[in-house]
Amino acid sequence: MQIGVLGLQGDVTEHVTILRKFLREGEVKVVKRAKDIEKLDGLVIPGGESTTIGKLMVKYGIDKAVKNKRLAIFGTCAGSILLAKNILNSEQSSLGLMDIKIERNAYGRQRESFEAEIPIPVLGKKPFRAVFIRAPVIREVSRGVDVLAEHRGDVILARQDRYLAASFHSELTEDLRIHEYFISEVVRCVA
Repeated sequence: MQIGVLGLQGDVTEHVTILRKFLREGEVKVVKRAKDIEKLDGLVIPGGESTTIGKLMVKYGIDKAVKNKRLAIFGTCAGSILLAKNILNSEQSSLGLMDIKIERNAYGRQRESFEAEIPIPVLGKKPFRAVFIRAPVIREVSRGVDVLAEHRGDVILARQDRYLAASFHSELTEDLRIHEYFISEVVRCVA
């Protein structure tokens, strides 16, 4: 198995560090070019600045490579925006792979960033400490999208077949459970 972390901008190192805690040497690859997608089973699109990441994906042809391969994808924060078919109040392009409507910066500016203990039943009884930094919110999910977690009535974690979208930064915690869920329940189920 090989999991890539999109290495164009954002929390790349944090995802790589977490994935290397439970995957073998050589199973984690930083993706910077379209050809890097070929041998992957899964891809993590990190938090960062979604407009910048999206433009760089197009510039390097990564967007087309991702769309042409049946790949499990986990998007955190900016990554969840790039997975969405519909980005509310924005002209930004996305991969358009997941049947969700998402709103960028839904909790406000940088100074409104926060952390919260979130119950995520698929991960067990212990709450997950989620980090929200200029975080999006999934405003609408279509049929076939499973809501895995909410915060104050807003959808913040959802799965559709081979796609997992988190509006928070799971990579900024020591908790490995969401990454483990992605590998065991999303990547391995699609492969």
